Amino acid sequence: MQFGNREIIVVGDRLLVQPDNPDERTKVGLYLPQTVLEREPVQAGRVLATGPGYPVPNLAHEDREPWQESRQPRHHFIPLQAEEGDYALFLRKEAVEIRYRDTTFLVVPQSAVLLLIRGEDPLEDAHLEP
Repeated sequence: MQFGNREIIVVGDRLLVQPDNPDERTKVGLYLPQTVLEREPVQAGRVLATGPGYPVPNLAHEDREPWQESRQPRHHFIPLQAEEGDYALFLRKEAVEIRYRDTTFLVVPQSAVLLLIRGEDPLEDAHLEP
């Protein structure tokens, strides 16, 4: 993902997510303190970038001698289900918050994702509350 003149590379089975801002008020208008918002077990956000996936060894190297060179990569990756632009609901405890140039991102492992919503505007008709 390009961020200015730098590139952010997500590794392994992780996702880079831009978190949604949680509602600071209830439906009746009461303001909620930050400690209440942090107790929610599920959080949501937009997937900005994904890692290459789960690494698995390349078994084509098994029949070659270790000293022989090979032009094939040593590892292959099983791709992730999440794609850029998906809307993800994930476990808050598993996410790691990072700040880069005054922007907050979350790095979330694929195993913490509960569901993905894919489409033009996934929240237009949905009534999901994390």
